[in-house]
This record gives sequence, C-alpha cells and structure tokens, in this order.
Amino acid sequence: MFTGIVTDMGEVIALHPKGDLRARIGTAYDVASIDIGASIACEGVCLTVVATGSTPRTWFDVDISAETVRKTNIGGDNGWAVGQRINLERALRVGDELGGHIVSGHIDGVAEVVGLASEGDSLRVTFRAPDTLARFIAPKGSVALSGTSLTVNDVRGADFDINFIPHTQAVTTWGGVKVGDLVNLEVDTMARYVARLREYD
Repeated sequence: MFTGIVTDMGEVIALHPKGDLRARIGTAYDVASIDIGASIACEGVCLTVVATGSTPRTWFDVDISAETVRKTNIGGDNGWAVGQRINLERALRVGDELGGHIVSGHIDGVAEVVGLASEGDSLRVTFRAPDTLARFIAPKGSVALSGTSLTVNDVRGADFDINFIPHTQAVTTWGGVKVGDLVNLEVDTMARYVARLREYD
C-alpha cells in the first residue's frame, strides 16, 4: 500500500525487453535499504524490485508485465523513455504518516491532460478520464494520478480539474506537465466500493 505522497523523482536510465520489460530506475533512495522483492510505486504503478546497484549511480530494476505495459502509460508511442523523470514512492510501513490517501498502485486506466491554466501561483490542470471511470470521480474526492494523491476540484462529465500548488510542481513531475500527456489514474478505493454497493440498492 502507498499514500500517494511522492518521495523521489527517479529517472528511467534503461529499458530492456526481457520476457516482458525490465526498467532500470535511477533514484536518490538508499538502495542498501531496499530489499529484493520490495514494492515501489513508479508513476503510481506498484512494481517489484528485482535488482539494485550503485554504479555509476544508485538504481533499482523492476520487471513490468506485458499486461501492465498495455494498461498504463508505460507503453505506447508516448510511453516511458530513457531519460524520463518519474514519481517514486516506497511502500507504506506500519507507523508511517498517512499524508495522502490509501493507494494500491493498481492502475484503473489512463487519463489525458486536456487543459492548463494558471491560477495565482498554482496551476489548474484539466484531465479527461475514460468514460468507464468517470463515475468514480467526485468534487472534493481523492484520486491518484501518476502516483500523486490529489484532491479533485470540479467535475464535468469525464473531465475533472485539479490545482497543483508550487510545492507539488517542484517535488514531482507535475512541474513539466503538458497538454496531451497521458497519466496513470487510480480512483479512490472508497468510491469504487460505494459505487458497487449502490448496484444492490
């Protein structure tokens, strides 16, 4: 489990097809403290560490299944590329502060950035969710986008707005967001269960 509070901006330093896809991620984490088999959220995707190293910089490797590549922004024409920065979060430990919301790292779909507007020092970003997921997104509710726990401002059909304060832009990849970007979307677990329960009303 994760909280959606990004703790490092990693960098994709290698991509190798190896059965599925192996990615090497450069990180500021102390890799000596990362166990093989540990879970790290990479752009919101829960991935398993299969190797670590410190030459020429600290890094960890993850294997990414073909299914995950298809269902996230890792694959496709605009998928991950060497040199790309990605949001990272290590798995929640007992006793850690829950600063965001409960995030599983299981991506529900991909949302598209369809609008950007400055609002004071903040940046308002408009996203378009897949129609099948739009019903789980509500004003003042939570979503995880590219591994970041965020609060929804407004919803209009499948479109929804989120404001990014300067701090979030500085410590995550959201500082470089562009119209047309595809981002990993995980809807709030509570919203999913409420919607399921309503099917039985």
